[in-house]
Amino acid sequence: MNKKFRIEKLGKEEFREYWNKYKFKIFEDDHSYHFWDLVNDEEKNAISELRKPLVSLIEIRLAIFNEKDEFVGWSWGFQESHTTFYVANSAILPEYRRKGLYTMLLNRMLDEAIALGFQLIYSRHCATNNQVIIPKLKRGFVISKMEIDDVFGVLVHLHFYVNETRRLIMDYRSGQKKPNDQIKSLFKL
Repeated sequence: MNKKFRIEKLGKEEFREYWNKYKFKIFEDDHSYHFWDLVNDEEKNAISELRKPLVSLIEIRLAIFNEKDEFVGWSWGFQESHTTFYVANSAILPEYRRKGLYTMLLNRMLDEAIALGFQLIYSRHCATNNQVIIPKLKRGFVISKMEIDDVFGVLVHLHFYVNETRRLIMDYRSGQKKPNDQIKSLFKL
């Protein structure tokens, strides 16, 4: 672990301050759009009403700081169901990249989500975002699907299965491996 940097869990408002300050530095060349720019006030009100039953869902907001207590990156995710956690966004400021900080954030986010009991942790990434995809693949995530999204374009979904048997099933389902005895018994093959 890099001792010059530390990761902290943040509250919603504190995290939002950092997000608002740094999001355009990270995503300045991004050609996505914000969904809220498309909907009118009536639609926004309806969506806000639909969110009300969801307010108690778990969120994890992490920030990373250097030894001078300067903010250098974040990772944020939320509960999608009783078993699934979605890592919605992570970034390291450009001047701090290639120092292992993203991997530190990734490991901490996984530790936090797994400790809460989530069985599937997933994320979506632009298909060419190798700076994020490669560390996740090295950590045990698998490519689970591709998506064409109107906001972000072509996306790769990466899944991390906490249960090793589910991970083996993904290798079997994808044609990567023959079914072992455990998988054969599950599927009665």
